[in-house]
Amino acid sequence: MIKRLALLIVVLLSPFAAFAQQENGRTAALLENLSSRTDLKPLKAVIVARDGRIVAEQGYRGHTTTESVNIKSASKSIISSLVGIAIEKKLLEAPDQRIAPILKGDLPADPDPRLNQITIGNLLSMQAGLGRLSGPNYGRWVASQNWVRFALAQPFDDEPGGQMLYSTASTHLLSAILTKVSGKSTLALAREWLAPVDGFRIGAWERDPQGIYLGGNQMAMTARSLLAFGELYRNGGRTANGTQVVPADWIAQSWQHRTNSRFSGDDYGYGWFSRRIGGEEVHFAWGYGGQMLYIVPSIGMTVVMTSEETGPSARTGYRDALHGVLAEIIIASRQS
Repeated sequence: MIKRLALLIVVLLSPFAAFAQQENGRTAALLENLSSRTDLKPLKAVIVARDGRIVAEQGYRGHTTTESVNIKSASKSIISSLVGIAIEKKLLEAPDQRIAPILKGDLPADPDPRLNQITIGNLLSMQAGLGRLSGPNYGRWVASQNWVRFALAQPFDDEPGGQMLYSTASTHLLSAILTKVSGKSTLALAREWLAPVDGFRIGAWERDPQGIYLGGNQMAMTARSLLAFGELYRNGGRTANGTQVVPADWIAQSWQHRTNSRFSGDDYGYGWFSRRIGGEEVHFAWGYGGQMLYIVPSIGMTVVMTSEETGPSARTGYRDALHGVLAEIIIASRQS
């Protein structure tokens, strides 16, 4: 009886095994062929996972999926996850909590009254209204003696809750807030709160002159580690063994459309971009140079792409080329 049952299981699973093998082969071939494309010269590595299983992975020009890379602004999505956990742990109240009382020691001597209106959610969605400290303004910000005070002293370019003004200073303020309310460094919180996530690890991470870890940039991780974080979100905040790490409702809030990038038009939530790629709704973290974490919930797919971080990816068209690669991967998964 046992032998018959085992044979029946093998027979039933055979079509699924064949389907999975076909998908693996098609995707692996697609990734291998990327090495010859001149528009993808900065590409370091790609990993494709489906329903929690790695379908294919490929390194390029001597790079691997297990080497440490600077994930740049893709780390903003990790900061967002820590804020969600902090709210669940009652260290923070809610996204509509005002930030001024928490950061009162770093407010300007004669603060703009609008500083009292900025909320946790405004920082997460890049709608604080403060002048941007990314792009051409980034250098003078990180050259200052106190990054938090410098950020809070910026003139307002819009009202809190207004248009999206992409600024790494906003996520750094979140790192400072997490540090103040917990009494621990942001790195310590990440290591403690995300410890149940198998394969997740943050390596080197830059700090400001006061020792606060830079919220939203200069974080070292491997592509495999970034995949582990993406899988956590794809799985509703649960690990493979069912441990709830990030609240499921926080993930839904993070992926909810709150504003739009004035550069790409993409939807933006709490540290995550969203757009349709390959006919599917995709949520993604994006770092300078082309550090990408894509999650495609409708087909159970998570994709990581890492790149050289020395050049821009948006105005060169490279980021759009990576979106195109994802579209090819999605289409290939349907053809298997």
